[in-house]
Amino acid sequence: MNKHLISAADLSKDDALLILDTAEELARVSERSIKKLPTLRGRTVVNLFFEDSTRTRISFEAAAKRLSADVINFSAKGSSVSKGESLKDTALTLEAMGADAVVMRHGASGAPYRLANWIRGSVVNAGDGTHEHPTQALLDAFTMRRHLKNLEGRKITIVGDVLHSRVARSNVLLLSTLGADVTLVAPPTLLPVSVGTWPCDVSYDLDAVLPKSDVIMMLRVQKERMNAAYFPSEREYSRRYGLDRDRFAKLPDDAIVMHPGPMNRGMEIAAEVADSARSTIVEQVANGVTTRMAVLYLLLGGEI
Repeated sequence: MNKHLISAADLSKDDALLILDTAEELARVSERSIKKLPTLRGRTVVNLFFEDSTRTRISFEAAAKRLSADVINFSAKGSSVSKGESLKDTALTLEAMGADAVVMRHGASGAPYRLANWIRGSVVNAGDGTHEHPTQALLDAFTMRRHLKNLEGRKITIVGDVLHSRVARSNVLLLSTLGADVTLVAPPTLLPVSVGTWPCDVSYDLDAVLPKSDVIMMLRVQKERMNAAYFPSEREYSRRYGLDRDRFAKLPDDAIVMHPGPMNRGMEIAAEVADSARSTIVEQVANGVTTRMAVLYLLLGGEI
């Protein structure tokens, strides 16, 4: 593994499997009454979040604390950033405090790359703009592997707002590295111009790909990032690209349903599908802690 985890493309197949296997080992710790390991005692992990987050920030905090690291939560709101401090000056402040790892979420694509040039510690990308979210892809792959055993040759369908989704890009890169066949399904207006260079197939017909999907991952429609009309109406989007009860019935019996959250219930996914026995949405959140423990362990404490 590299010193940083900024893109899913940074991971070779061996790197990805090492993280997933390590997460499997650490999952056993999470089942114990005392969930802590002394591995990162004396190390400092900074959660540097310039965008709002619930799952990812709490997940990284829990992961670091279970490895006995000291955790500093830094929110841009109420900090010197709100007074106009630059990212570089913030980075130099963290460097002076002796941060061993910085987990960063930022609204600008590429911000973690810049940070990595300014500090000596490891940088973990927790989501940068519409670019990438590699640890989400890792926890998704971990969840899939637990249900499907092996990802080689599996058919993974990712549906929805691919244009604004850092989760989609990281998942396509990581899953293709692990040997899965990925298909993106979205309206043409919600696909990036560069999608033709991604290692995946593209379809505009959700009903056609459902019967041969081992996994279907629904993406949130990110209305807060939209400054134009990307589809006629929410009702029309749901009719063509939403996973309702009828579409759910077209999936193979052992297929699983995923969503990175937060969900727009009733728009991209029906409530009864999200809450069904074959939904892994809550499980993904739990697996996020384990997978992020593995990433921090390998970057800061374990064998690399």
